[in-house]
Amino acid sequence: MFAGADGYGIDVDVDDRAVERLLSIGPADVDAADRLTFARNVFVPLTTACRYTCTYCTYYDVPGEASLLSPEEVRERCRVGADAGCTEALFTFGDEPDDRYTAIHETLDEWGFDSIHDYLHRACEIALEEGLLPHSNPGDLTEETFRDLREVNASMGVMLETTADVDAHSGGRRKTPGQRLNTIRAAGRQGVPFTTGILVGIGEGWRDRAESLLAIRALHERHGHVQEVIVQNVVPNERSDFAKPDLETMRRVVAMARAALPPEVSVQVPPNLSPAADLVDCGIDDLGGVSPVTDDYVNPQYAWPDLDGLRAVADAGEIPLRERLPTYARYLPEGVRPPGVEPAPAPENRDAWIPPAVADRIRADDVHGRRFRAVARDDGPLDPRPARGD
Repeated sequence: MFAGADGYGIDVDVDDRAVERLLSIGPADVDAADRLTFARNVFVPLTTACRYTCTYCTYYDVPGEASLLSPEEVRERCRVGADAGCTEALFTFGDEPDDRYTAIHETLDEWGFDSIHDYLHRACEIALEEGLLPHSNPGDLTEETFRDLREVNASMGVMLETTADVDAHSGGRRKTPGQRLNTIRAAGRQGVPFTTGILVGIGEGWRDRAESLLAIRALHERHGHVQEVIVQNVVPNERSDFAKPDLETMRRVVAMARAALPPEVSVQVPPNLSPAADLVDCGIDDLGGVSPVTDDYVNPQYAWPDLDGLRAVADAGEIPLRERLPTYARYLPEGVRPPGVEPAPAPENRDAWIPPAVADRIRADDVHGRRFRAVARDDGPLDPRPARGD
């Protein structure tokens, strides 16, 4: 059904009747959430090299101009974030650089790393050392790479964007829905708590949006690993003149997402890109990772709101605002998982959703471990200072 799916053996079946039912959903057909959550992160853009050239993306830089953070820079950014009370190190970068990025490959080789994923593994270790929980968005990955990276990540993610074959993904190095679905499936097979989402306004239609949401649901029902789905509108930028979808479009898409997904899967909108206060009644329950110390390097023209801005969104829906960890509560280990939260079914190919290195970091008897546990049990203060009590 989806472009590129045959090459990966993707067997996701989206029923036409389910699509039609979803297309009839509007904001009045869903309930508002009873709380709104966010994670406090430090954004670490490991490299701006990317093998893809999506027409709406300002994040990637061309060969010769792409940056690569050094281990010392990674450590300093993580240290600043941890000192500011962040719990998450968000590692985002373009998909694995292709052969055109000779300077990036040469630098990684000089530093002793075989690949950008090998380097990401070390960067995640640095984050753990500095008191942060890594959440990596490294683009399309194989099961083998997930098997390695899951050992140093609290959670991971990649945007599906759309199951449609759109011109926005055109070019000699285009990404396909099949690649992205394969990555989401691979994460599930390797037991990784996962974030994905759809991008609204890049040439897809309403049926495409419904099919994308139902494809995500199908993979989650199979593997149990999708913790949240982002509904992100495209925004104009220096490389793209895609029009920002209007409010009514976003209200309908968010409602469709809430209706399409199981109750345990959160629906998120990025508050620096979307009119989040006008979407609370459509079923959103999360505002994603928001940083008090770094920009949104994927959308640098759109600043994240401060804590008062997040509170205003929650107040619009008359619901409480709560901080969360990058890993959702049901995936947390016993003793850290809040009372009354049912654990997620066991993952397929590992002993637990959270790897030992991350579980040990959460349980550590230091200021960062105490803050992680406080946030996990809803005792975390909303000011940015690390919690001092346990």
